[in-house]
Amino acid sequence: MTDFALTLRDITARGLGPVSIALVPGEIAGLVGPAGAGKTRLLRVAAGVRRPNTGDVRVWGMSLADPSGRLLVGYASDGAAFPHALTVNEVLLYYARLHCARSNGGGRSPRSLAREALEIAGLAAARELRVEALGRADLHRLNLAQAALGGRRVLLLDELLSGLDAFARRDLRGRIARLAAEGVAVLITSRDPAALERLAARVLVMRDGRIVRAGPLASLLEERVLEVILDAPPPEPPPGFRVTAAGIEAPLAGRTVEAASALCRAHRLPVRATRVRVKSLEEVVLETQPSLTSLDFP
Repeated sequence: MTDFALTLRDITARGLGPVSIALVPGEIAGLVGPAGAGKTRLLRVAAGVRRPNTGDVRVWGMSLADPSGRLLVGYASDGAAFPHALTVNEVLLYYARLHCARSNGGGRSPRSLAREALEIAGLAAARELRVEALGRADLHRLNLAQAALGGRRVLLLDELLSGLDAFARRDLRGRIARLAAEGVAVLITSRDPAALERLAARVLVMRDGRIVRAGPLASLLEERVLEVILDAPPPEPPPGFRVTAAGIEAPLAGRTVEAASALCRAHRLPVRATRVRVKSLEEVVLETQPSLTSLDFP
């Protein structure tokens, strides 16, 4: 029995890699980075939609080329399009019949699989609505429903939380978290890092087709920053500080607030106020340098 739900080892493709990732059952990992960083390309490789030039993808120890392994992977693509004339239930029945044909039935009927997917995504009340009548939030729920249908054990979700209001985003986060609590491994991308701060336990930062930083979300967000508000901008900031709209700021890694404040006094800066804050995930992403961070692959 493998310890990992999904492994990507030394993956390369056009504009991608090498990339190695391992997800354990029940883990939610966030893949963040600017547009064009390679997030979608990596998910397409992991889903089997795109072949890598080199490398290996395994699902619960099975090769992605194995039909049994492919059945365990659900993929929700960014901006997925469903036939407008079909109802929500008809769309899910189509995917359910396809799943049953590939799995030789698996003891479940298409109707039962579609009904279960409706409940997972919170679409039971919208089951008879046509796709053309759905709002953005329900379209995202339908995308989640088709990805999770059939008891998939690995979910690859591309920008599923993007473009939603706070209420819809919170609802979808809760549904993804419940799937993870049942042992489903989730790899989810987002252009907006803030969307993943209440969901992902681990974050992978991509730039130029590579993972440039990775770690538990809690450790990435525990970095503290000293903000110094000045009455006038400095001719140049003290060592380790950068100029901001309100004054200067510097990370507190390896030094105390008192030491950093003393440096400001030594430079005779007109300090009005200071405060300490923790970095947001967005700041962590923006400050990530385009140099490859070494990752230990289990």
